Amino acid sequence: MQTGTAPSTQLVRRVNASAMLKAMRGAGIVTGTELMAATGLSRATVISICDELVRLGWLQELENQRGAGDYVKGRPARRFIFDDSAASVIGIDIGANKITAIVADMAGRPLSQVTRPFRAYNVPAKERADVLDSIAAEALEKAGVSADSVLAVSVGVAAPVSRGGEVLRAQEFWKSFDVRKIVSERHGWHVLLENDANLAALAERWQGSAQGVDNLVVMLAGDRLGSGILESGRLLHGQVGGFGELGYLDNVDGVGDTYGIAHYATLWGREALDSGADTKLRGLCGGDPEALTAEMVFRAAKEGDPAGRKVMDRMAHRMARVIGSISTLVNPELVVIAGAVADSARTLIPAMEKHVPDFTFTPPRLATSALGDGIVSLGAIRHALDYVEENALDLNPASLSKQIAAG
Repeated sequence: MQTGTAPSTQLVRRVNASAMLKAMRGAGIVTGTELMAATGLSRATVISICDELVRLGWLQELENQRGAGDYVKGRPARRFIFDDSAASVIGIDIGANKITAIVADMAGRPLSQVTRPFRAYNVPAKERADVLDSIAAEALEKAGVSADSVLAVSVGVAAPVSRGGEVLRAQEFWKSFDVRKIVSERHGWHVLLENDANLAALAERWQGSAQGVDNLVVMLAGDRLGSGILESGRLLHGQVGGFGELGYLDNVDGVGDTYGIAHYATLWGREALDSGADTKLRGLCGGDPEALTAEMVFRAAKEGDPAGRKVMDRMAHRMARVIGSISTLVNPELVVIAGAVADSARTLIPAMEKHVPDFTFTPPRLATSALGDGIVSLGAIRHALDYVEENALDLNPASLSKQIAAG
């Protein structure tokens, strides 16, 4: 009786199939020899898996065309192409004030995006589910694809989520709104759940300024601060999904809480107005402090307004403390400021770079994201595609196509 711990043949085949799909995504037409070079797999393994992926509908095999006068010694190379339109995935970001859904093809190319203002915290669970359904349906219609073509849906939430997709029990709101169960029961889709900052980290490494970076922190820094952390290319969760949660900032001198850049830009700008300072902020908000926004404060600072610039100096110093503390803990190569505030926060980078070494012996590179406020939904697309790649041999786009045609 054999007592070894070698993985099963089927597990090895799954891993190999995932590696093949990763190599083929966006690569155009490839031959078996090229796939061998890209994956390190043997010719027999490559051809065997290609045949299975063709049967399942993931790949198309192209005919080899030779002219009448052509002569090539030996059997012609078999050529394959990944079928980007074989199926689709959906990425959804459930934020505090809006929901964004993106539908993408198998190459990760967005086919549509729908954003709708919605304060999910103030309405019953059924109404939240109905709105979520409506947004997903609109995104599918805009994309021109059927709901039957969806292989996976990934949903980002502002709460700790475990590796198994469970929201931390302390998060009462999400306990009353079981997104995975609701969406799965209504549509039959496979639904994944993940923390929003973790998804932002996946998006930034996939298509943003962190491509090729294995040790990474991405911070959503708008109204609240949250971080997604990659170590050696692997997303970290901790025991119950709390890795990257920043509640400890309550106890960091000069920080004191987890409110973000937009929150403090507005708060400190209003303090300047209340002090009676002569500032452009007064004209920008029409004399009404309650109408002041973070964007107005950044604009005033950019135009040289003393009050606006003072707010930016305070912000850079505070964020340097935040980044210094997390860099001391996890030692990333790069920290990226992301979310809707990222574009404005670009002006903070030089001052932050100056101050960060005061708070850590391992200062990282700093950058801002160019992916905009759709970064979480984009990361959800990457998350869904990762699931599809890892389970490609159990998923059958060809069967989906037949169901859609018959329906």
